[in-house]
Amino acid sequence: MLRTKVDDQQTLWEAILPPQFSRLPPGLEQVDRLLDDSVFFEPFTPFFDPKIGRPSIPMETYLRMMFLRFRYRLGFETLCAEVTDSIAWRRFCRIGITDSVPHPTTLMKITTRCGQRAVDQLNEALLSKAMAAHVVKLDRVRADTTVVPANVAYPTDSGLLSKGVAKLTKTVAALHALGLARRTGFRDRTRSVRRRAHQIAAWLRRRSGDAKDEVLGLTGELATIAEAAIKDAQLVATNARRSLRRAGKGASGRAAALVTELERTIGVLDQVVAQTRTRLTGEVPDGATRVVSLHDTDARPIRKGRLGKPVEFGYKAQVTDNVDGIVVDHRVEKGNAPDAPMLVPAVARVAARFNKVPKAVTADRGYGEAKVESELESLGVKHVAIPRKGRPGAQRQAVESSRRFRKLVKWRTGSEGRISHLKRSWGWERTMLDGIDGASTWCGWGVLAHNATEISVLIEERETTQTSAGAAPTRRPTATGPPGRPPPTNKSHAA
Repeated sequence: MLRTKVDDQQTLWEAILPPQFSRLPPGLEQVDRLLDDSVFFEPFTPFFDPKIGRPSIPMETYLRMMFLRFRYRLGFETLCAEVTDSIAWRRFCRIGITDSVPHPTTLMKITTRCGQRAVDQLNEALLSKAMAAHVVKLDRVRADTTVVPANVAYPTDSGLLSKGVAKLTKTVAALHALGLARRTGFRDRTRSVRRRAHQIAAWLRRRSGDAKDEVLGLTGELATIAEAAIKDAQLVATNARRSLRRAGKGASGRAAALVTELERTIGVLDQVVAQTRTRLTGEVPDGATRVVSLHDTDARPIRKGRLGKPVEFGYKAQVTDNVDGIVVDHRVEKGNAPDAPMLVPAVARVAARFNKVPKAVTADRGYGEAKVESELESLGVKHVAIPRKGRPGAQRQAVESSRRFRKLVKWRTGSEGRISHLKRSWGWERTMLDGIDGASTWCGWGVLAHNATEISVLIEERETTQTSAGAAPTRRPTATGPPGRPPPTNKSHAA
């Protein structure tokens, strides 16, 4: 059952607190006023029954705790501990002094249940509120792409095969412990795959010419062992599924979940075996379908040309922001999609969102196609500053050497700083939720916290200017933690 707001009646303990304990830090005070709107509760309505079920935690408490989580880059456990220990953060989250703070698992479950749909609607509501306050400028917008790494280790064929066989063995043992498919044999091959994985690591440290051939041979043996484990696991899954059908409604939910997980692991490991066989023949597996993780099967290898990290593993994201640093559009994509086709839809979404077409659009050379420029102009964009790919002709050189074009291109370089800021301070350096939906949810919360901070300052500056002409603008607040101690530095991202 959905609960939106908390009971704002003041308790006796809060009434006797000194006045300085009732004030929020400047940064949180601005965001508190911005989020104090019932429009931010509507995205959660479809995910809860209005009458049936246990009451949820108030959604305004959940929303504000998620803001703190991404604002200060805290794990769920650390976040709950900090809110419990801080009067200021309790007031910001609308939690009374005598009330208990929500459990970390409660926040995790709501985040998983509501997912991308809710956070997208929250971002839309925030941008609509900013537009109503007249603080969103669309004179110039810029776009750039980046890689949001998935929460995976560096993938190798031998490593994925070893982990896959070990996971099959563990899942089958759990099913046998529940009494499912106990008479179906399954051989534990964990020691065999681990021994070969250790031998591969030892051979890779050698400099002899036989090292490569030996590693390829051991990898082939791992693939053969994995195929045998898959064959045995398929029989276990078939018999376990038959037992669940016989049990009917009396079947255990945990047993059904384990059978589903076993079937999923079989499919993923079978794909890993196929791509390993492809590599052993001397071919390179297709990056668009290559599996790089057993638990995050949507992550893909993406090459962006960075010197330190030529290949990254995760998702491709595009960020579009304006002159004030507000992210007016973002999108997370699966795989390494080309940049150029992503720009026009982004500008179209911005135009539909704000009912206004940006006057100028700029991006890097990866978007430099004549088709993109013509489509942007057809949308109503007056100035497009995107360097073309290849060697430009005389006419194109004259366009790219104009003052307006060079000024826009120079301003575009700030998009890299915006992306770096999102990675460094707002959680985009690694998504801790699996799958494309999880990555979109994670990045959406980071954008929401970032935009709420920027928009709240812009609204206050506008109100200050209107009420007192000539007054100095309010300084942008720095990161502050609970009063009386520095901001938390724990960067755990338990999800």
